[in-house]
Amino acid sequence: MKALAASVFAGMMVFGTAACAKDEPKKEAVAAEVKKEPEVKTVCLDVQGKDGKPVMDPKTGKPKQNCTKVKVREKFEGTKIEDAKKK
Repeated sequence: MKALAASVFAGMMVFGTAACAKDEPKKEAVAAEVKKEPEVKTVCLDVQGKDGKPVMDPKTGKPKQNCTKVKVREKFEGTKIEDAKKK
């Protein structure tokens, strides 16, 4: 009786681990998806003096610029609420 119970238990363990192993994605594939780098865009603005005119670079003759890198984010469109009351 003990041998029968042990063999049934062992069979359930083998089939249970085989079924779970197929459903779970590999940890390496999940880690690669998480480390996805965000999209970066460079934004440059002209430097303005006290009088509001752009500051010119003496060497190139073009306006000086301050450039920064900005992460591009996905914009979600909202839904209109019909019963909203304006104040």
